Amino acid sequence: MHRYLLAYLGFVDDIILSENPDDIDAILEEHLRQTDFMKHERLIHLIVTVLFAILLFICIGILAVTDKIIFALLTVMILCLLIPYISHYYFLENSVQKMYRQYNTMCSMTGRRKLPDECLLTKNTAGRGKKK
Repeated sequence: MHRYLLAYLGFVDDIILSENPDDIDAILEEHLRQTDFMKHERLIHLIVTVLFAILLFICIGILAVTDKIIFALLTVMILCLLIPYISHYYFLENSVQKMYRQYNTMCSMTGRRKLPDECLLTKNTAGRGKKK
């Protein structure tokens, strides 16, 4: 998912940097569809991350009141899973927000809407999706 989203963000950045894309309406419609997919992915990862965090605190609580070493091992294992989940969720959240700005920028390119500059991508921020 990480590579897919970076590739898609780079693709849209290239469209924005071209400043005169063909068939902008179809591109905008597809971008909305891709944004919906990523919002769904972000929601699922949020739910999983929160459930793992709750499970971690339950294990810490049980470990605090009992002397069973298995809960210490379980706590470490859950923590090892939770850290990458948080990192991936952070990436998804920032990417979806960038997709919002990409959409706003493409809409302003068509001249249909005038949005504040804070809602748009700048030349400096367009192209950051190409990192690998």
